[in-house]
Amino acid sequence: MTETALQLDAKAWALLMALQRDSRAPLKNLAAAAGLSVPATVERLKRLKDAGVVRSMGAELDAALAGYTVRAVVGITVQQPGKKAFLDKLRRAPEVLECHHVAGADSYLMTVVARDLEDLERFLGSINAYGETRTSIVFSTPIARRGLVAPGSQR
Repeated sequence: MTETALQLDAKAWALLMALQRDSRAPLKNLAAAAGLSVPATVERLKRLKDAGVVRSMGAELDAALAGYTVRAVVGITVQQPGKKAFLDKLRRAPEVLECHHVAGADSYLMTVVARDLEDLERFLGSINAYGETRTSIVFSTPIARRGLVAPGSQR
């Protein structure tokens, strides 16, 4: 089943919202949140996983408490011949939480973490050969990464 073939109804969205709040919630709680029986919830979850709507379930870690006290958003302009090698390097870099291929002045925007400013400087030095970087240090995150809601609905 493709992503576009799966229609997400109100019960599916209720299940997805509950799952995003707590991916370790017991099936009984997920079923209650979605207004489904436990067997129907198991089947819905299987279909959502098979369709790729639910990619993974896991723990969200606090980077600072895990030893990464600096967070930054880094933009970089990479010329076409170097993009594959650059992305291969980023895939191996523990500092890189995510990387987006974007339009505009930058080729890529990434969120990175570091133990301290010296660690961030070392990481930036390791990618400077691929292009010019622009770095913004994150002071705080007033709106943290959050789960999806149904298109057209409000939080």
